[in-house]
Amino acid sequence: MKHGIARVLLAFSLAAGIAVPASAAERVQVTGEVIDSWCYLTQIMYAQGTAHHQCALWCAAGGVPVAIRSGEEEVYFILKMGEGETNVADPRVMEIQTHNITVDGDLYERDGMKYLVVDTVVADEGIVNETHETFGVQPFGE
Repeated sequence: MKHGIARVLLAFSLAAGIAVPASAAERVQVTGEVIDSWCYLTQIMYAQGTAHHQCALWCAAGGVPVAIRSGEEEVYFILKMGEGETNVADPRVMEIQTHNITVDGDLYERDGMKYLVVDTVVADEGIVNETHETFGVQPFGE
Protein backbone atom coordinates (compact mmCIF):
# COMPACT_ATOMS: atom_id res chain seq x y z
CA MET A 1 0.00 0.00 0.00
CA LYS A 2 2.82 2.45 0.86
CA HIS A 3 4.42 1.84 -2.53
CA GLY A 4 1.14 2.70 -4.29
CA ILE A 5 0.77 5.94 -2.35
CA ALA A 6 4.39 6.85 -3.16
CA ARG A 7 3.55 6.37 -6.83
CA VAL A 8 0.56 8.69 -6.54
CA LEU A 9 2.74 11.34 -4.87
CA LEU A 10 5.29 11.02 -7.69
CA ALA A 11 2.49 11.41 -10.22
CA PHE A 12 1.27 14.54 -8.41
CA SER A 13 4.77 16.04 -8.53
CA LEU A 14 5.04 15.29 -12.24
CA ALA A 15 1.57 16.69 -12.93
CA ALA A 16 2.49 19.84 -10.99
CA GLY A 17 5.44 20.40 -13.29
CA ILE A 18 8.21 19.44 -10.88
CA ALA A 19 11.19 18.20 -12.88
CA VAL A 20 11.70 14.45 -12.53
CA PRO A 21 14.34 12.80 -14.74
CA ALA A 22 12.78 10.11 -16.89
CA SER A 23 13.60 7.94 -19.86
CA ALA A 24 13.66 9.37 -23.35
CA ALA A 25 10.20 9.53 -24.91
CA GLU A 26 8.94 6.54 -26.87
CA ARG A 27 6.07 6.96 -29.32
CA VAL A 28 3.20 4.62 -28.35
CA GLN A 29 -0.46 3.84 -28.81
CA VAL A 30 -2.25 2.75 -25.62
CA THR A 31 -5.75 1.31 -25.23
CA GLY A 32 -7.58 1.02 -21.94
CA GLU A 33 -10.04 2.47 -19.43
CA VAL A 34 -9.50 6.00 -18.10
CA ILE A 35 -9.28 5.79 -14.30
CA ASP A 36 -8.61 8.11 -11.41
CA SER A 37 -5.29 7.06 -9.91
CA TRP A 38 -6.04 7.68 -6.24
CA CYS A 39 -9.02 5.35 -6.00
CA TYR A 40 -7.32 2.74 -8.19
CA LEU A 41 -4.00 2.63 -6.36
CA THR A 42 -5.49 2.79 -2.86
CA GLN A 43 -7.96 0.05 -3.87
CA ILE A 44 -10.94 2.22 -3.00
CA MET A 45 -12.05 1.80 -6.62
CA TYR A 46 -13.46 -1.70 -6.39
CA ALA A 47 -15.49 -1.19 -9.56
CA GLN A 48 -14.83 0.44 -12.89
CA GLY A 49 -16.98 2.02 -15.57
CA THR A 50 -20.38 3.40 -14.60
CA ALA A 51 -20.13 2.03 -11.07
CA HIS A 52 -17.24 4.45 -10.46
CA HIS A 53 -17.95 7.22 -12.98
CA GLN A 54 -19.17 10.01 -10.68
CA CYS A 55 -16.34 9.50 -8.19
CA ALA A 56 -13.81 9.45 -11.04
CA LEU A 57 -15.16 12.81 -12.25
CA TRP A 58 -14.90 14.33 -8.77
CA CYS A 59 -11.33 13.08 -8.37
CA ALA A 60 -10.25 14.43 -11.76
CA ALA A 61 -11.94 17.79 -11.10
CA GLY A 62 -10.16 17.94 -7.75
CA GLY A 63 -6.75 17.45 -9.35
CA VAL A 64 -6.17 13.73 -8.81
CA PRO A 65 -4.00 12.47 -11.68
CA VAL A 66 -5.88 10.50 -14.32
CA ALA A 67 -4.46 7.33 -15.83
CA ILE A 68 -5.23 4.69 -18.42
CA ARG A 69 -5.45 1.08 -17.23
CA SER A 70 -4.71 -1.17 -20.19
CA GLY A 71 -6.12 -4.63 -20.77
CA GLU A 72 -2.76 -5.97 -19.62
CA GLU A 73 -3.29 -4.20 -16.25
CA GLU A 74 -0.56 -1.64 -17.00
CA VAL A 75 -1.23 1.84 -15.60
CA TYR A 76 -0.19 4.90 -17.63
CA PHE A 77 -0.49 8.27 -15.88
CA ILE A 78 -1.70 11.04 -18.22
CA LEU A 79 0.51 14.08 -17.74
CA LYS A 80 -0.96 16.21 -20.51
CA MET A 81 -3.66 16.09 -23.19
CA GLY A 82 -2.83 17.69 -26.52
CA GLU A 83 -1.82 21.32 -26.57
CA GLY A 84 -3.80 22.17 -23.44
CA GLU A 85 -2.38 24.61 -20.92
CA THR A 86 -3.70 22.77 -17.88
CA ASN A 87 -3.43 19.24 -16.59
CA VAL A 88 -5.70 19.71 -13.57
CA ALA A 89 -9.43 19.28 -14.28
CA ASP A 90 -8.71 19.45 -18.01
CA PRO A 91 -12.14 19.45 -19.72
CA ARG A 92 -10.89 16.95 -22.32
CA VAL A 93 -10.01 14.50 -19.55
CA MET A 94 -13.38 15.04 -17.86
CA GLU A 95 -15.16 14.12 -21.11
CA ILE A 96 -13.40 10.74 -21.36
CA GLN A 97 -13.34 9.73 -17.69
CA THR A 98 -14.13 5.98 -17.31
CA HIS A 99 -14.27 5.57 -21.11
CA ASN A 100 -12.34 2.88 -22.95
CA ILE A 101 -10.04 4.83 -25.29
CA THR A 102 -7.04 4.48 -27.56
CA VAL A 103 -4.49 7.29 -27.53
CA ASP A 104 -1.33 8.22 -29.41
CA GLY A 105 1.39 9.92 -27.46
CA ASP A 106 4.83 9.96 -25.92
CA LEU A 107 5.62 7.46 -23.17
CA TYR A 108 8.11 8.26 -20.42
CA GLU A 109 9.16 5.77 -17.76
CA ARG A 110 10.75 6.25 -14.37
CA ASP A 111 11.12 3.78 -11.50
CA GLY A 112 8.80 1.31 -13.19
CA MET A 113 6.04 3.89 -13.69
CA LYS A 114 4.63 4.92 -17.06
CA TYR A 115 3.65 8.50 -17.98
CA LEU A 116 1.88 9.66 -21.14
CA VAL A 117 1.82 12.98 -22.94
CA VAL A 118 -1.23 12.36 -25.14
CA ASP A 119 -1.32 13.96 -28.58
CA THR A 120 -4.61 12.54 -29.82
CA VAL A 121 -7.48 10.31 -28.78
CA VAL A 122 -7.64 7.88 -31.70
CA ALA A 123 -10.75 6.00 -30.57
CA ASP A 124 -13.34 6.46 -27.84
CA GLU A 125 -15.68 3.54 -27.14
CA GLY A 126 -17.41 5.39 -24.31
CA ILE A 127 -18.11 3.64 -21.03
CA VAL A 128 -17.86 -0.07 -21.78
CA ASN A 129 -18.37 -1.39 -18.23
CA GLU A 130 -22.02 -0.41 -18.07
CA THR A 131 -23.33 -2.85 -15.48
CA HIS A 132 -21.94 -4.32 -12.30
CA GLU A 133 -24.02 -7.08 -10.76
CA THR A 134 -22.09 -6.95 -7.49
CA PHE A 135 -21.73 -3.18 -6.96
CA GLY A 136 -24.61 -1.62 -8.86
CA VAL A 137 -24.39 1.52 -10.94
CA GLN A 138 -23.88 5.03 -9.56
CA PRO A 139 -26.22 7.58 -11.09
CA PHE A 140 -24.40 10.27 -13.03
CA GLY A 141 -25.36 13.24 -15.14
CA GLU A 142 -29.03 12.95 -14.28
